[in-house]
Amino acid sequence: MQRRTLNDTLEISRIVYGLWRLADDTDTSVSHVTAKIDACLAQGITTIDQADIYGDYGCEAVFGGALKADPSLRDKLEIVTKCDIVAPCGRYSDARVKYYDTSREHITRSVEHSLRAMHTDYIDLLLIHRPDPLMDPADTGGALDALVASGKVRHVGVSNFRPWDWQLLQSAMSTPLCANQIELSLHTHDAFTNGDLSFHQQHHHCPMAWSPLAGGALMQAGHPVHALLSRIANEQHVDIASVAVAWLLAHPAGIVPVLGTNNLQRIAHLDEALRVEMDRVTWFELYTAALGREVA
Repeated sequence: MQRRTLNDTLEISRIVYGLWRLADDTDTSVSHVTAKIDACLAQGITTIDQADIYGDYGCEAVFGGALKADPSLRDKLEIVTKCDIVAPCGRYSDARVKYYDTSREHITRSVEHSLRAMHTDYIDLLLIHRPDPLMDPADTGGALDALVASGKVRHVGVSNFRPWDWQLLQSAMSTPLCANQIELSLHTHDAFTNGDLSFHQQHHHCPMAWSPLAGGALMQAGHPVHALLSRIANEQHVDIASVAVAWLLAHPAGIVPVLGTNNLQRIAHLDEALRVEMDRVTWFELYTAALGREVA
């Protein structure tokens, strides 16, 4: 498995396994969760993506059950998690409305909860999940710097931030932000032209792509890119999901797709995307189909 360098002390696998659906599985036993982790590790997928809110604030504990049962797994993994969304479910079921909280108190409390839930002493990469209109950059940045200084968090980044959101937060921090997880796929591709990807590429940040298969929309026969994905997949003897992911992997910004599935057979073949040949003409064929027109 290829690796993606985020900074001098953090590398992640080129494909990340996302756990946002982990608690939705019919089998959330320790043995089944461990089987998923083992299937990832067998391919060299060592990076696991979490968020406190996943599974109504339950996914971290489901995943943590596997780490508690086999602590040796921890040293084989890089754990990414996120915080700042407060939704009226799970431990926040009494919240009157969904909102964002990037206060020092909330971030610190969320990290402590994540550490306990996942039975780990540290988080490899903590992301602020959503831009907060009420963010005080000094308060938020100070909280992140303090968590890194404490060793409870090794590295920090953001999710769904625009370049100006990134710059505002970074201006109040001593710790460099190293990643931004954004929605990116053949279905949602504005980041290629709206300056988001260019900003991160210019500054050597790591763009991580959530929902790289558009929540399964790319797999539907009616989607504009489906027929072309199918043709390329048949030519290269892979599935269409692998082609869609390879399209992202081919970009020079070093996009890291986050792929989530509870199907063990699919998990076992996530690395297939790395074997897809994606030349410039094929890339633009897919992009043209996604745009619904030829490029200007």
